[in-house]
Amino acid sequence: MNQYSTSKKAPKTSRGRQTREKLVQAAEIEFGERGFYEAAISGITQRAGVALGTFYVYFDSKEEIFRALVEYMGRLTRGWIAERVAESPNRLTAERRGLEAFIDFVRGHRNLYRIVSEAQFVAEDAYREYYGAFAAAYRDNLQQAGERGDIRDGNYDIWSWALIGMNVFVGMRYAAWEDSLSSAEIAASITDLIGSGMSRGEAS
Repeated sequence: MNQYSTSKKAPKTSRGRQTREKLVQAAEIEFGERGFYEAAISGITQRAGVALGTFYVYFDSKEEIFRALVEYMGRLTRGWIAERVAESPNRLTAERRGLEAFIDFVRGHRNLYRIVSEAQFVAEDAYREYYGAFAAAYRDNLQQAGERGDIRDGNYDIWSWALIGMNVFVGMRYAAWEDSLSSAEIAASITDLIGSGMSRGEAS
């Protein structure tokens, strides 16, 4: 997907791309602190340090930049995690590094949960795309790990959604709400659960 697919006003110059990026980054703060309905375009432009008219060069409405923000946050999160798991020797290590990276990312972007949660009601298609993109990448990675013999066979699509669901709530509890534990400690505990499960070996 093109990084400007949510807007018909794709910038054609490097300066334009930088200005648009600055607006989206300012929107992260505006929407994150005030919520979609209380946020204002003027607040976004003030935070970005640009004139109000500049906003309309790149976006037609508050909803359009909100959709662009959700897409941007998804790309940013996936890129952050992918970079940190790229050299993992096996899938379980990738799970641990990925969760640790996600927790660190949320701690640096504490508005993420509010923005994505609101998207479910403001722009449901953007909300579905946000998680759908994560799930597709996750599924593909699990498939590749299965083909290498790294993990056992299974329904990787269902597994991807299950793992995402766990990571989302772990991140909410231990990154967005409070951060008393290290991301490494949290990731190690969850990886132990993924790798070993909860069973003590009794027949089910």
